[in-house]
Amino acid sequence: MSTHHPASVDPPSHHPPSHHPPSLHLPAGTAARGPYGLDIDPERAGWTYSALRVLTLGPGGIHSFDSGDSEWIVLPLSGACSVRVDGEILELLGRASVFDGVTDFAYVPRDTHAQIASGAGGRFALAGAKCERRLPARYGPAPEVPVETRGSGNRARQVRNFASADAFPCDRLIAVEVVTPGGNWSSYPPHKHDEHRPGAESVLEEIYYYEIEGPGALAYQRISPSRPGGAELLAEVRDGDAVLVPDGWHGPSIAQPGHPLYYLNVMAGPGPEREWRICFHPDHTEGYA
Repeated sequence: MSTHHPASVDPPSHHPPSHHPPSLHLPAGTAARGPYGLDIDPERAGWTYSALRVLTLGPGGIHSFDSGDSEWIVLPLSGACSVRVDGEILELLGRASVFDGVTDFAYVPRDTHAQIASGAGGRFALAGAKCERRLPARYGPAPEVPVETRGSGNRARQVRNFASADAFPCDRLIAVEVVTPGGNWSSYPPHKHDEHRPGAESVLEEIYYYEIEGPGALAYQRISPSRPGGAELLAEVRDGDAVLVPDGWHGPSIAQPGHPLYYLNVMAGPGPEREWRICFHPDHTEGYA
């Protein structure tokens, strides 16, 4: 597969400097650290804000962490848990798997200590962003998660906007879930958010974390450069993999026929407003048709 980047398109100006990590594709297990099966912090990613951890707890398991200079959302991928933070205990009902629908979640502010406990065990994503403001710890109910069908035909997918900029208050963190039916394309048309253009585009570092239904299933992720020397990737991704998007046109994400594809998007950036503004690739300006 190739992506044509037309010569008629002027290179964007006023880009922030690119400091790409050694690899944008992190196969399952390669970014494990300490108690986390996946641990991407800004230093490891080579950027400033976005972070993601994936934690597996056995029955009766307990994990404690300091939030430090970042805000976090504890999101059950499978199973239920309680989150003790700022003197409160937030009980998360969770779900059996990411393919079973939306879940409730917990917001953990910066500069605090939190404890996650799970009676039956499970896997939990910690989506994070370095931030300045300390917002209150909160419970995010599943019924209040806006669910959107984006695209049509073989481009249709479900977007769960649990922590989109207009759905749930955070300081810098933006996070959504996307479920793509087997055989469909998502994260399409290719788009980018790597320039600060007020009202048109915002700068956001982005992490994709994938789960794919069915043993041995696969998907594909494409990133093409938006600037000379920019991010570029064509990767076969598997269950538990992650991809970093520091800049560039990203998409499509391609689901294997018969195997629904889930990904969690974690984004944050330096803009004065917490907003998700994107620019479609000039070859694909039709938007989410």
